[in-house]
Amino acid sequence: MANARRVLPQTPWSSSHKWLPSPTALTVLLCALTVFGLGEALIIQSYLGASPWAVLSLGVANHVPLSVGTVTLIISILVFLLWIPLHIRPGLGSVLNIIVIALSIDLGLWLFPAPDALWAKWVYCVSGVVITGIASSFYLTCQMGAGPRDGLMMGIWERTGWKVGIVRNSLEVTVCFIGWLLGGTVGPGTLLFAFGVGYVVQFSLSVINRFDMQRQTR
Repeated sequence: MANARRVLPQTPWSSSHKWLPSPTALTVLLCALTVFGLGEALIIQSYLGASPWAVLSLGVANHVPLSVGTVTLIISILVFLLWIPLHIRPGLGSVLNIIVIALSIDLGLWLFPAPDALWAKWVYCVSGVVITGIASSFYLTCQMGAGPRDGLMMGIWERTGWKVGIVRNSLEVTVCFIGWLLGGTVGPGTLLFAFGVGYVVQFSLSVINRFDMQRQTR
C-alpha cells in the first residue's frame, strides 16, 4: 500500500512498521477500531438500514445461532483469506481490525437500545456514520495495514486495473444485495453510509493533516 503512505498524513501515531507499532500507535489503533464498531452498532440499532457489509452480517445472523459480531468476525476472516491469491501483505492492523470491530459491534448492540422515535433513529444513524468515518481516518493514519474489505478492494483493483470506485461499489452492492435477500436491514441509512462516510473520512483526514502541519511548524 505504498500509495496510501504517500497520501495519508504522517501523524505522531503513524507507525513506521506494520507489525511493530509504538505504544501510541497501538493505542490509537485499538481505540479507532473500537469506536468504529460502536458506530456500526448505532447504525444497526437505528433500524434505518445498515452499512452494506453489516447488511450481509445481519442477513446471515438471521439464519444462524450467532451474534452479529460473531458473524462479522467470520465474514472478515473469509474475506481475509481471499487476500492469499491476490498476494496482499497484511499488517497487525489488518488482524486487529477483524477481532476488535466484531467485539465492539456486539458491545455496541448491548450498550445502545434501539430507539422508538423516528428522530432518535436518525440521531443514531447520522451519529453512526460520522463516528465510523472519523474512526476510519484515525485507523488509516496508523498505517498498520488495510482492513479485510479494503484490502480485498485494493487487491482486485491492482490485479484488474479497474477503477477503485467501480471495484468498491461492485463489492458493496453485491454483499448488500445478498444480505438483503437473507433478511438484512436495507434502508435510507444504507444509502447515507454509502454516500456519506467517504466525505467524513476525507474531512477528518484534512483536519488531521492541518493540525499535523501546524505542529510541525511550531
